[in-house]
Amino acid sequence: MVRIAEGIDVPESELEFATSRSSGPGGQNVNKVNTRVTLLWDLETSPSLTSTQKEMVRGRLAGRINAAGVLRVTSQKHRTQLANREAVVRRFGELLSEALEIRPERVPMKVSAASERRRLQGKRRRGRLKRERAAEYELED
Repeated sequence: MVRIAEGIDVPESELEFATSRSSGPGGQNVNKVNTRVTLLWDLETSPSLTSTQKEMVRGRLAGRINAAGVLRVTSQKHRTQLANREAVVRRFGELLSEALEIRPERVPMKVSAASERRRLQGKRRRGRLKRERAAEYELED
């Protein structure tokens, strides 16, 4: 059971693991042993989440979910398959808990008159500096 948040658990029977060779340096270990672990989780058919929760995950993890609705998480950080499997399950839990986190709605604030005045003064000063430089450049030619 992978604990996502309070009251939300995903059974490991819903998770599918695939192994492959890791990339990058590492000598014989990389060339011979399948240490990279990829976790695949079918979001669409999972009974662990409500439709609202699935929609939140779809929106926030869109780059990790393919057209078939399968979430993909990979780990190749460690030298052993077991360590990578534990890392990928941990990362899966973190990703889902972040995606299901209810964020407060952003309240737009009014910019203060003083800060707006400072912003416009800075723009005027910068424009004046550029005009002066352009004028100097034309005189040199």
